[in-house]
Amino acid sequence: MATGYVRPARPEDAGEIARIQLSTWRTAYRKVLPARALDQLDEAWMAERWREAIQAPPSPLHRVLVAFEQAEQTYLVGFAASGPADEQALAPDEPPLAADVVAFTDLLVEPRWGRRGHGSRLLAASVDLWREDGLARAVAWVYDGDPATRKFLSSAGWEPDGAARALDVDDQLIAQHRLHTAL
Repeated sequence: MATGYVRPARPEDAGEIARIQLSTWRTAYRKVLPARALDQLDEAWMAERWREAIQAPPSPLHRVLVAFEQAEQTYLVGFAASGPADEQALAPDEPPLAADVVAFTDLLVEPRWGRRGHGSRLLAASVDLWREDGLARAVAWVYDGDPATRKFLSSAGWEPDGAARALDVDDQLIAQHRLHTAL
């Protein structure tokens, strides 16, 4: 396992977060999401959205964490984002989730740094913070075409809760299923 650590994201991390997100999506989701949609993503625009999320989160429960690999140099290699389970966490026509539910919106480790414990560190740090906040359950949407994320979360005790949806991405419906876990 690699030597590394996790800390809350800082505004100056936004560019690296966007780069990692774009690189990871273009690698890991190239068979899941339409190529045209991936090609149209703008790294500078994404970096500004991450900077805003870090500098002015909508609530104290909205968090962005970053993971680092420590070697001769230190590299930002992944990130996780979460917040209260709002309408984005819902399946179509589903009533609101309870106030003690958190939504895991992103958990990405750049593929070249994968399988070195960074995803586990990000997940563990997130769970610790959710428990400190008094949250009882977490949910996360997983693309049907993303068995790696499903396997990773399942190995940590997450399981399907029966909710499903399809995202319209560039006129293509992309199926997702929601996983959940008790905290």
